[in-house]
Amino acid sequence: MMNDQKVPPSEVAAQLTESKVAATEISGTISGPLIRAARPFGRKAEVLHVALRLLCMLASVASLSFMVTAHQSTSVSIYGFKLPVHSKWSFAQSFEYLVGVSAAVVAYSLLQLLISMSRLLRKSPVIPSRTHAWLIFAGDQVFAYVMLSAAAAASGVTNLNRTGIRLMPLPNFCKPLHYFCDHVAISIAFTFFSCFLLAALAAQEVMWLSKSSY
Repeated sequence: MMNDQKVPPSEVAAQLTESKVAATEISGTISGPLIRAARPFGRKAEVLHVALRLLCMLASVASLSFMVTAHQSTSVSIYGFKLPVHSKWSFAQSFEYLVGVSAAVVAYSLLQLLISMSRLLRKSPVIPSRTHAWLIFAGDQVFAYVMLSAAAAASGVTNLNRTGIRLMPLPNFCKPLHYFCDHVAISIAFTFFSCFLLAALAAQEVMWLSKSSY
């Protein structure tokens, strides 16, 4: 037969306080690292990631728009003869290559932007896992290199149009075709800018991978 022993109210209150403190410490050690692991960067960094993605898409759209509107008809003088000249972006393979790459980057950036925006609005991590981070890092790297190659190839043709060919009677076509050359130059500038933004996104993802632990 057990004797009933009354516990003083002060001891009961002390035991309850200790239990609450222990539970708080356990939940803090469990939930804290998990939250930090799921979101190694704060909301400001995630908003910056989305903003860079939006800028990349807009720059690619501008590059595509200026290139596809690059066309002009005029005449040039060679050996005193007036010859009609019609220039269009589709006449150069390097310009066609830039248009195709820019269109691909627009589609890729739009897809990534929609995914990131939906996660940001739901207050979920923009980059939910290391696998996702590696995938977008690889995509950003590939498109950055491809955009760089397209801009470099288009720059070579544009420079040739502006300077002509030495030891040959081909003139500076950008003097009579200034509208065409200006549009091409602006398109190439936006292409280089898109490449820079993709590289910045890739750098941010490398930092994310270095700080994440899952």
